[in-house]
Amino acid sequence: MNEIVDADVSRRSERTKSSAGTVELDGLQKEFGEITAVDGLSLRIESGEFLTLLGPSGCGKSTTLRMISGLETPTAGDVYISGERITSAAANKRDTSMVFQEWALFPHMTVEENISFGLEMDGVPADERADRVSEALELVELPGYHDRKATELSGGQKQRVAMARAIVCEPDVLLLDEPLASLDRKLRQHMQVELKKIQEELGITFIYVTHDQEEALTMSDRIAVVNEGQIEQVGPPNELYKTPETKFVATFLGETNLFEGMVSSDGTTLQSDDYTINVDGRGAHGGAQAVLSVRPEEIAVADSDGHFGYQNEWEGTVTEAIYKGSLKNYQVDIGSRSLEVECQSNNKTDDFDVGDRVTIGFPSTVGQVIAD
Repeated sequence: MNEIVDADVSRRSERTKSSAGTVELDGLQKEFGEITAVDGLSLRIESGEFLTLLGPSGCGKSTTLRMISGLETPTAGDVYISGERITSAAANKRDTSMVFQEWALFPHMTVEENISFGLEMDGVPADERADRVSEALELVELPGYHDRKATELSGGQKQRVAMARAIVCEPDVLLLDEPLASLDRKLRQHMQVELKKIQEELGITFIYVTHDQEEALTMSDRIAVVNEGQIEQVGPPNELYKTPETKFVATFLGETNLFEGMVSSDGTTLQSDDYTINVDGRGAHGGAQAVLSVRPEEIAVADSDGHFGYQNEWEGTVTEAIYKGSLKNYQVDIGSRSLEVECQSNNKTDDFDVGDRVTIGFPSTVGQVIAD
């Protein structure tokens, strides 16, 4: 019994030492009737980190964010912010601010009134409110917009005002629930850069929810890929993209080609009824079922009479050719299946049309072997 007490005291002591803005989720679970939205999720987010919860609709990422904010109460598990257990604390008692997809600005108020509303509710003096509103507007690059009505703003400007309203209260943790989802693509890409810049200038913890891979890859220090209420993998963007640990992560974070089969006894090949892939002894143990994930840009393509000298090569027919500006994407039928290939569009030697015969291939060192 004493060992259990000592262990609990030790854990609380460690949390007390945490920096402001750390967030720890310990076995979070949320049930809605017979539906389990979040299933035993545990995660530590460091102070000043930009962490993204990435996953498909309905995977539990927004519910997790709402439990951090206090808008939802966990069925089980705990939430710690800056080392303090705040699982049962009211939303207004947590040192967090939240930015929603809809922005939720008051249409009858000016920009300044929208931003200063929370400060006024907290009893902050008028002079200090004015100074902090001006600082927040400078940070989101909307100086001089104090007297504009919310109805007079563009979508991008409304998003910036919502950000200013959230950061003006100087929270330790900022929670963002798909705030760019309703913007057009060009503005969304611009705001991704701006959000990251704001986060770096403020130095506070950002927890961002999205289903958009590009947003996650562009802004995040780390990404936690969520599937069916659980975390599949967490790590820096390049690590998750290059070395996915599960089939779900490989397919959700970017495009990929999957080869499924049995690893040979010596671990050098992946074998199925339709192909034998040389995997250079990497990954799963001999005799185990496994999946090889190969990204489209890792596959080379050439004329049908060309060869690369790779261990894995096929001849095939281009069934689809898609021009994407700086990139070209091909679907190539190799008989047993179709593979996706991606090339730089300025490479004239990789310029093919539907119906062309080509050679495609990749070396044995390419791709990620995943235990199935």
